Amino acid sequence: MNEEATPAGTTVRFRCGHGADAAEARVTLQRQCPLCMLLAETRRSRDQLLRRVAPNGRAALARETRIGASYEWICSRGHSRYQASVRETLTGPGCPKCARNARAPAARFEGGVPFMKPGLKTRTSQAEQRLRMLLGERIALPHRVNAIRINRTFYGKPEVWPDIIIPAVNVAIEYDSPGRDKTAHRGLKEVSDREKDAALEEVGWAVIRVRADGLESLGPHSIVTAGVTDALVDEILTMVAEIRGAAAVAALLNRDPGD
Repeated sequence: MNEEATPAGTTVRFRCGHGADAAEARVTLQRQCPLCMLLAETRRSRDQLLRRVAPNGRAALARETRIGASYEWICSRGHSRYQASVRETLTGPGCPKCARNARAPAARFEGGVPFMKPGLKTRTSQAEQRLRMLLGERIALPHRVNAIRINRTFYGKPEVWPDIIIPAVNVAIEYDSPGRDKTAHRGLKEVSDREKDAALEEVGWAVIRVRADGLESLGPHSIVTAGVTDALVDEILTMVAEIRGAAAVAALLNRDPGD
């Protein structure tokens, strides 16, 4: 059994039920264990993680609390098994061969190419849907692309899935909100957001981050907002013009039939 202990040696159990057995725990912390927190930030479940670990590690991983704990993993692409920490598995490039393939010349040739990934399922908030609708009323938004190839791997994949993609100007828009629990896009997730932006910038894309509900700016291409409005769309289009030029934005604008 994997246990997490305080410096004084006290046996600890977490609110999620991981850590020491209830009968053995001297302290129960009213928060999730570090592993469950990372799973929530990366939008994964422990069951998904258990399907990736080698069979001899499943019992231990089912109770694991530490993100630095090392296990043997099975590559989803059929490559050799590999050793890595839980953190590396959730946020790293995958197995060593997957990492090498992502850096190969053929993969780099595809870097920056937007495409349609069939069956891609991502959670979309009402605010994000409204932003897409308002933006789509002003400019032409394609409906046949939902992913962009990158020259590295991100969470084990050679692509990223921005909220809104504008291929004509190589601009991606991300709508960030802390969510109901006020933890999303903070901490490790903020680090992940910055890595995602860097991966897109490497292949010629700019990322505009709309930071809502109290989230702070992440840089010069961030827009801090209190809500999704027509004024927010104006700010986004102004920023696209600053990045790619006014002529590029003018070419995107929807035209009235009488124009």
